[in-house]
Amino acid sequence: MFDVIWQNESVLVVHKHAGIDFHTDNAVPGLFQSVKANLGLDELYPVHRLDKVTSGLLVMAKTQMANRELCRQFAQGEVEKVYLALSRKKPLKKQGRIVGDMAPARRGAWKLLRSTDNAARTAYLSRSLAPGIRLQCVKPKTGKTHQIRVAMKSIGAPIIGDTLYGAEPADRVYLHAYQLAFELAGESHFFRCLPQSGQLFLGEACLRVLEEIGEAGNLLWPSC
Repeated sequence: MFDVIWQNESVLVVHKHAGIDFHTDNAVPGLFQSVKANLGLDELYPVHRLDKVTSGLLVMAKTQMANRELCRQFAQGEVEKVYLALSRKKPLKKQGRIVGDMAPARRGAWKLLRSTDNAARTAYLSRSLAPGIRLQCVKPKTGKTHQIRVAMKSIGAPIIGDTLYGAEPADRVYLHAYQLAFELAGESHFFRCLPQSGQLFLGEACLRVLEEIGEAGNLLWPSC
């Protein structure tokens, strides 16, 4: 369900496995409750969330003070987040930004609007991974529900396995929270976590490209 990546007296960083709900659903303990119980923590706060289908880095706070500060940083776009997404279709452009308001659609999906009153903001870089497979490095500035999944569909490159947004079924939805960087109490924190599941993520081609990329935050990202 999860692996502990790092922790101190005020912050906990975990790797969330794909297919795990964040909150308890139908009496099945979710990630948050499982972390709190398994680590024996009396106090724990959910700073941000990942979709059930998404794996990767997730931050929780152990104190109210850390929770307030981290929530502020996430809300104001100060936390650097980089995701990995795989697509079978080439996006309209090799790099760019996707900006627009989001609204509920049918069957629990969301859609991107032309308006930008409270816009979701996403930058992406695309490169070939193998014939018929592309790696999208995605840097969301905001944190809207299904933001990256909607963004990838909007550029004609839905995420592999994401049937809700028009992709064909696969062994998992290929979306992973790969890197995370923030500052707290005067200290800089940087985390990187490779995907741990999915045949395409674990293949030699993907691992080779990720090694070439290195710290994705240092890439030449489009302004968002």
